[in-house]
Order: sequence, then C-alpha cells, then structure tokens
Amino acid sequence: MTSEQDKSGPDAMRSKEGWSIYKRLLTYVMPYWPAFLVSFIGFAIYGAGQALSAKWLEQVVDTVQREDFEQRTWLALAVLGIFLMRGVGTFIGNYSIAYVGRETVHRMRSEVFEHLLFLPSHFYSYHASGELLAKLTYNVEQVTGAVTNAIKIFLRETLTLIGLMAYMFYLNWKLTLIFIAAGPLIGLVVSMASKRMRRLSRRIQQSVGDITESASEAIKGYQVVRVFGGASAERQRFQEASLRNKRQFMKLVVTQSLNTPVIQMLIAVALSTLLYLAMHPDVMGDMTTGGFVAFLTAAGMLTKPVRQLTDISAIIQRGIAAAESLFEVLDEPVEQDRGNQRLEKVGDIEFKQLNFTYPNTTKPVLRDISLRLPQGKSLALVGRSGSGKSTLASLLPRFNDGWDGELLINGVPVESFTLASLRDQISLVNQNVVLFNGTIAENIAYGAMAGATEEQILAAAEAAHVNEFAARLPDGIHTPVGENGVLLSGGQRQRIAIARAILKDAPILILDEATSALDTESERHIQQALEEVMKGRTTLVIAHRLSTIEKADIIAVMDDGKVVEQGSHPELLDQQGAYAKFHILQSDVDMGS
Repeated sequence: MTSEQDKSGPDAMRSKEGWSIYKRLLTYVMPYWPAFLVSFIGFAIYGAGQALSAKWLEQVVDTVQREDFEQRTWLALAVLGIFLMRGVGTFIGNYSIAYVGRETVHRMRSEVFEHLLFLPSHFYSYHASGELLAKLTYNVEQVTGAVTNAIKIFLRETLTLIGLMAYMFYLNWKLTLIFIAAGPLIGLVVSMASKRMRRLSRRIQQSVGDITESASEAIKGYQVVRVFGGASAERQRFQEASLRNKRQFMKLVVTQSLNTPVIQMLIAVALSTLLYLAMHPDVMGDMTTGGFVAFLTAAGMLTKPVRQLTDISAIIQRGIAAAESLFEVLDEPVEQDRGNQRLEKVGDIEFKQLNFTYPNTTKPVLRDISLRLPQGKSLALVGRSGSGKSTLASLLPRFNDGWDGELLINGVPVESFTLASLRDQISLVNQNVVLFNGTIAENIAYGAMAGATEEQILAAAEAAHVNEFAARLPDGIHTPVGENGVLLSGGQRQRIAIARAILKDAPILILDEATSALDTESERHIQQALEEVMKGRTTLVIAHRLSTIEKADIIAVMDDGKVVEQGSHPELLDQQGAYAKFHILQSDVDMGS
C-alpha cells in the first residue's frame, strides 16, 4: 500500500504541476478571446455539418426504401449545402485560431527576449547561448501549439462529437449508452501515454538546445576549429546531440503511434458490440432502416474526433514541457533596481571593505577591498589573470550585485541610484569587443546615441583613429562590419569600441584591457586618444601594458581577490614589492616585443 502511494504521489504532483503550468499558459491567449469566440462559432458550424451529414444519409436510405424519388432534388442540393457549411466553418475556425497562435508566439517570444535583456550577468555564465536561442525558437512554437492547435482540435472535434452524440441519442439512447461505456478505458490509455509523452518532450527540447549550442560554437569558432584540427571532434559532438534528439523523437513517435491504434481498437470493440446488440429486437425498437444505418454511420464517424482528441494529449504535453523551460527563464529575478535617486553628477568613488562571491559558488572572488578613486583621477588595476580585476570593475555599473561592504559614489551607495541614471554616467571598453551586424557608424552611435549627427560620429572616429582604416573602406564609416565585426581586425574592432566610449562622453570611463588587441603603432595613436578622453574623467583601467599603467594617478595591485599594494607608480617602485616585480617582468616583455 505504501509503495503504491509513493508511486502515485509524484505522478499526481507532476499532473497538478502540469495543469498549473497549462493554466498559466492560457493567460497568454486570454486577451484574444474574441478570436476564440469566432473560432468556436466556426467549429460549431463544422460540427453541425457533420451531424447533418448523418441525418442526410438517414433521409437517403428511407427515401430509397419508400421509392420516393421526387425528393432527389433537395437531397442533392443538401449535399452541396452540407459541404459548403463544413467548408465555411473550417475556414472561420482555422483562420481565427491561427491568428491567436501567431499573436501568442509574438507576445511570448517578445516577453522572454525582453526578460533576457535584464537578467543579471551571472545568469549568462550558467546558460549557453545555444540553449537560450532554442527556447526562443523551438520551445515557443511548442508552447503555442499547446494553446492554439490543441484548442483548435478540442473545439472542432468536441463540437463534432457533441453533434453526433446528440443525434445518436435522438435515434436510440440505449445503443448510445452502450457505446459510451468504452470511454473510461480510452481515458486510462490516454492518461498513461500523456505522462510518457511529457517526459520525452522535455528531453527533446533539451536535445534541441544541445544541437543549437554545438552548431553555434562550431560556426563562431570556425577558425580555431580548423587550425587546431577540431573538425572531427565538433562533428562528433554535433552528431551525438542530433542522435539524442532523433532517439527521443522516435520514442515519442512510438508512444503516439501505439496510442492511436490502441484507442481505435477500443472504439472498434465498442462498435462491434454495438452492432451485435443493435440487432436485438428489444434494443432496436422502432428504428427505421435509415435510422439504423445513420446510427451506425454516426458511430463510425465518431472514431475520427475521438482519435484527434486523444492526439491533443501529445501536443499539450509537448507544450507543457516547453512552457516549463520558458517559465524558468521568466521566473528568474531580473536586476534589482530599487534605487530612487538619480545620479546627476559624479564625485569620488569609494570601495569600503568590499567582499563578493558569485552566486552558486562558495569561494570569494573579492576580499576586503578598500580603494578610493577621487573625481577626475584614474585608477589602474594590476595583477595576474583571475585576481579579481574585471569582477571589481563590473560592480561599478552593477553588472553583478550581492556584495558585502560598501561601494559609494559621492558618498552614496550605488544601490541608491537608479540603474539607468548610474549607467548613463559610465562608458565602457571591454577586452572582448561587442559589435553588432551594422555599419561602423551604427556601432559607434549605438543605443541611446543613435541620434548623433554625422559630424559627432566622425569626430569620435577621428579621436579613436577609426578614420585611419575607415577611409580605405568602400563606404567609409558606413561600411558594414559583419556579425560581431567579423570583417574587421581585432585592433579595428577595438578602435570602434573606443570611439563609441568617446562619443558617449560619460564622466566615468572603464577600460578593461582596451588596448590589448592593438599593434604597437596603433596603440601609440590610441594611447594619445585615451589620454585625451581620460582628462577630467574618473577612469578605472585594467591593463597589463606599462604605457597604460604608469600614467595612472593610483595603481592597485591585486592578488587572489585582495589589494596587496596601492599608490602611484614611483611610490610602488620604491616599495620594491609585487608591483616592482611586475614592472621588471613587463619591461622585459615590452623590450622583447
């Protein structure tokens, strides 16, 4: 008894969760209830047409038996009327439900994408881009199938079923009750199949994410794949993901394919029992020959709607499994923007005894950081890779939250400022430059700067030495850069990113290895541009090159998440500590290059 309870408990819970997810899903289609109403009317017309076709057959048989051939004209016209009726009903129903479906796809896809734009940085650290793209494409389509196609089939076939059953009750209620007796068995088969189909649907969606991820990484990294001989490994990884998808899909097909014939067999048993009992005088009663034939025909016509209704289960289970993955994204907490102050003017920036640990990890990345960056001054962060420099810089625009200690601007915690006003005061140049598939000008005047004039864009391009290479391109700054700037060199991409920061003209500037992808000649030009743009701006610099570090007002040496030394370049050299060793090492590297 206990084992049965343990077994049924999780199933009941999953069923309850599934229904809860489906109800939430239906909220996305509720705004389009007028279209649903029109669809209902259309399918009601279709269902009435099905019932009328059985009634028409009864009239034909009885007319032939009576040899009343004068009725042939209206019987012939009735055929045209019934088919016209069914056609009009089908068109109205299908068009209305398709409208609802595409509106739902658009709404849900837009909502998920908009939510993704505001999720914190750590979310993207744990979710591959291929997985998220699969959710936006494949999973959304599966979800809308559950709330549109499933409802379309449900409305059409249920109304057909009601029409035929009502007509059968009208002809002979005893025979109809015998036929209905097969219902519980059909329900049991559908329930068992539904649970398996939902599990398989969830696995299929996961495998689609694996396929997208594998293909996306191989395509983006095609140069590394080819140079390092990774083609066979990537081919194998993709094929394994594709095979997993195929296997899970075929298991789903087997379940669906077995489900349909089993249900049809149950209906056949009910029909054969019906036929046997129908010929008993007590059951047949005073039915006419036409009525008897029409009854059997209507019973036979029930097989299609019953089969279609059982197929709904597969569509709904796929939708519920997809909805789970989408709601997981939608339920992820977005960046917390509880600030109620606008940051109008930037003063001193201060880190006070600041500690930070990434979510879902235990080792602190930053430990007891205390730094002060006066307004208009520059702070260079120096240290080995993994020492916490980029993490510290990411806290200033609040790409990561949840630190202990204080991070202050103008003596006010940054959490007190609205995210929009805080980030409006910051320009950023990353080591990994992000460019969008547009022109050079569109990438410089990106986002809120899209309204910049041609003169302003050209001035920023000139300051960042973008014009030096843009002048040689066919359309100058209006030349397309390709996906993520694939048509440009690393140094050219970085100069565009610097021009973007120059155009924004924000009082806080974050340079995260901003000159790492530049050759020596380009770096000399860019260094001059950066020195110009840094004047009067509060600048946080992460760099390895001495030319960038030495001119900083304050240098902080980081190791294992802590600041081990801080001061000016001469002061740190005099201390003969970690910075002095780094300086000697870097001098050797620069001389060697």
